[in-house]
Amino acid sequence: MEVSDRCRISTDIRVMYFDTDAGGVVHNIVYLRFIETARTLLAMNMGMSFEEIKRTQIHPVVVRTEIDYKRPAVLGDIVVVNGWLAETTPARFWVEFEIVRPSDSTLLVKCRQSLALVQMPAGKLIRLPEGFPENFVMPAA
Repeated sequence: MEVSDRCRISTDIRVMYFDTDAGGVVHNIVYLRFIETARTLLAMNMGMSFEEIKRTQIHPVVVRTEIDYKRPAVLGDIVVVNGWLAETTPARFWVEFEIVRPSDSTLLVKCRQSLALVQMPAGKLIRLPEGFPENFVMPAA
């Protein structure tokens, strides 16, 4: 699948005290918060702005997460979260992420998530709009 720049994101994050355990190593759940930040920025790039979600009440919802922890990040590290749209079907899309420590080019985490669009408050599954991801504009509810 050819992925446009609109369907990619890269963001830097500094590891803070509250991200680590008593040993100064990033806690496993924190990587998901880093990924959540990147996924939100990716969604915005793809046209799923907070304003568009509020207008349509159609939310991208994570339905599956697969994550592989390769190496730990530690207090003070700057990590880069790279994310991209990997695959689409009429009802779902998959995004993938890698978290890398650029100071030594170490791959820390690989993650794949499956998302669906859900119309709230009914919780109704919505098919991806025709032309997704290049055309994300959804009709109002």
